[in-house]
Amino acid sequence: MNGKKITYYSRRVVIRVSASDIVLSKQQNREPRPVAECPTFWQSKRMSNLNESTDQGLYEFDPSGALLATHLPMDRRSGKVRDVYDLGDRLMIVSSDRISAFDYILPSGIPNKGRLLTQMSRFWFSILKGRHHLKSTEIPLELSQKFDTSPLEGRTMIVEKADVVPFECVVRGYLEGSGLQEYQATGEVCGNPLPEGLRQCDALPQPIFTPATKAEQGHDENVTFARMANDIGQPLAEKLREESLRIYREASEHAASKGLIIADTKFEFGIVAGEIVLVDEVLTPDSSRFWDAATYSPGAAQPSFDKQFVREYLSNCGWDKQSDPPALPAEVIERTAAKYNEAFQRITGETLA
Repeated sequence: MNGKKITYYSRRVVIRVSASDIVLSKQQNREPRPVAECPTFWQSKRMSNLNESTDQGLYEFDPSGALLATHLPMDRRSGKVRDVYDLGDRLMIVSSDRISAFDYILPSGIPNKGRLLTQMSRFWFSILKGRHHLKSTEIPLELSQKFDTSPLEGRTMIVEKADVVPFECVVRGYLEGSGLQEYQATGEVCGNPLPEGLRQCDALPQPIFTPATKAEQGHDENVTFARMANDIGQPLAEKLREESLRIYREASEHAASKGLIIADTKFEFGIVAGEIVLVDEVLTPDSSRFWDAATYSPGAAQPSFDKQFVREYLSNCGWDKQSDPPALPAEVIERTAAKYNEAFQRITGETLA
């Protein structure tokens, strides 16, 4: 690293494009957008270049040691947090230490965040019922024989390829975030009517399914179940709703035994050989809102195990949210890392090596 600061930020829109998107577009008699026209960030090199490469330039770190980017000489797609490499019949997902807020990837990372996310997903995949895409967390031998792959250890998943359903399957058990805003304006959330008089962070009478899709600007766009069913078909939509609610209830029971509340979360699913498969990350602080049951007090915002400190700092430091984002102070990085680590330890009962 030599103390060099790596500036790695972008106002980046990430859209997943898969065979399922093309199929769904054809079903609706719409012309699918060519992949080249979609605002997805791609970096591509050929597998044949493996023999010609060295370790130099494969990884980018910030001064804190956070891994900001990987540049293995293979077909690569990068999102806000993950670098995804095509291995042919499978994908290799590498979770970096990047952190985003207000649609920006920040120049500072959170050390070991990617490892915590990967190991937390691994834990949930191992205890939840139902099929998932994780096949291994081992780094492929052909890579470790050619490069120093130590930066990838603990943050890599080898997964089954799937046609990703173009909707996020959000489940809410408590009233917060965009759900609270919609409820205060309409009395319902994504077409789900709710009782009058609910307060911020109140428990809902029962968990609700509130799907979302990605808008052109990259913001999550909440939609009704009817909209989802119209786009992908009623049978598939109903199965996804049922599976999402089942997983949420199962995970909530485990979290409750650890003194935590899962206020809401999002799942992503794919289709493999006609079967629904849970994909992407699952029940991490990046995809879920975790609260401490011991201090839970509805009627106001709850402290959460996520990037709350990052959002608060950026909202109060004078940044206009239009220009390049500032680097995070060491204290904000340390407090955020501690929150992620606490969530991991309490959920899994493990300590990150």
